[in-house]
Amino acid sequence: MSQQSTFLEELMAAGRGVIGLLIGNRQAGSYFDFSYRGLAGSFIAFLAVTGLNAVLPVVLGIKDPGGIGRAILMVAILFVLQLAFSAIVLRQLKRLDGLVPYVVADNWATFFLTLISGGLAAAGINGDAVLIVLGIVVIVIEVNIARLIVTLSPLQIAMFLIAQLVGVSIGLAIIGLAFPLPPDVAAQLASLS
Repeated sequence: MSQQSTFLEELMAAGRGVIGLLIGNRQAGSYFDFSYRGLAGSFIAFLAVTGLNAVLPVVLGIKDPGGIGRAILMVAILFVLQLAFSAIVLRQLKRLDGLVPYVVADNWATFFLTLISGGLAAAGINGDAVLIVLGIVVIVIEVNIARLIVTLSPLQIAMFLIAQLVGVSIGLAIIGLAFPLPPDVAAQLASLS
């Protein structure tokens, strides 16, 4: 993709790229800007949606035991560990050249999926069915980023995704230990399962 002249044009092109990833379009990568300018733009979008996602529970009047700071810190921990484990695998596969394209596509996918899930939550549309559908969409997009953007083989894709899951699992364990839920919230969550 050529350099975008405005952030809005980059956003619109990235939206088409994310849709392309969702449907498995081999040309999906052509919509993203994999230059350092594009990397910066994807981080701007990622940070903006992270902030929005952290503030949304407050705006909707949902009690959040950790508040905005906890939400942002959780995203930061998960992002850093997912990125670190992805970089380790790409380095082992001698495909570190795919790291920037991966980060750009993943940041934009996170941006749009977070907007969609936040919009659904704001509209009161939530529950297990929505969570399952969004989970499937995330898996499809992650597989297609690895397949179409980073151009990994099927075995390499499996290794890449497993590494990301390990990174996120470690991050969730750290978050659970560092920020345990208050007893009343934990009891409410336990009663739901």
